[in-house]
Amino acid sequence: MGCDVAYPEEAPRHQRTVAAFRISEAPVTNLEFGRFVVATGYKTVAERRLDDDIARGLPSMLRMPGSTVFTPPVDGDTCDEGAWWTFVAGACWHAPLGPSSSILDKPDHPVVHIALPDALAYCDWAGVRLPSEAEWEFAARSGHESAAKFAWGDELMPNGRQMANHWLGEFPSNPASNNLGTTSAVGAFPGNELGLVDMIGNVWEWTSSEFSDHHEVTSCCGGAEVLDPLQQGGRTMTLKGGSHLCAENYCSRYRPAARIPQPEYYAASHIGFRVASDDQKG
Repeated sequence: MGCDVAYPEEAPRHQRTVAAFRISEAPVTNLEFGRFVVATGYKTVAERRLDDDIARGLPSMLRMPGSTVFTPPVDGDTCDEGAWWTFVAGACWHAPLGPSSSILDKPDHPVVHIALPDALAYCDWAGVRLPSEAEWEFAARSGHESAAKFAWGDELMPNGRQMANHWLGEFPSNPASNNLGTTSAVGAFPGNELGLVDMIGNVWEWTSSEFSDHHEVTSCCGGAEVLDPLQQGGRTMTLKGGSHLCAENYCSRYRPAARIPQPEYYAASHIGFRVASDDQKG
């Protein structure tokens, strides 16, 4: 796993071993997460005010109900990342753009605005778990040790075919006419050799592994204390897979080796999850 020729945090390329495991074919969808909410009455992090002991170190705005939504710049300085994201009061998994939005027409899209505690609560209810970073990358590579750049080979768009939901055109202000710029139904793009869909693009996915530069964590399931758990939104975890906002000119992390850090209590309009299990018969 890992890569020596891309972003520094992906290096070094190295070997890991994982035990046999199961992983879901697709990210958890709005419909699936909705069933969990109906059964349990669960409120996501984005739907409630964070406790002071958890929110210590966070801006006051991020302690309130709501979440971060991607907002493409209309004009001005497109190099300012802060201009691309807006904290929207009321934005959450069932109202991804804010209170006036809905997911009624998106039951098969990946659920978004999911923080790590939300993903773990779903896992507890469903009797599953999150995959570790090593498991996730092994699955994205279809179990191969190949150093291929992408999950499907070394070309981003072989024979002109789009293989994943990523940003088409120049990010963030010059999308191509056929750019989606949002989530897509799971399975709208080809699966890998194992039949797993949306391992690349669509939404970033939580793993159970804490983040450390250069894969310095020795356990496949994490263990490095990157941050004080009560500072800056909790532990810093590893997200994998890229999202519909990854582009050739910016954040080209639509690759199995790609990884980014994310505080466990942060949520956004391009973050979801898929689940795994040790049960070979389930």
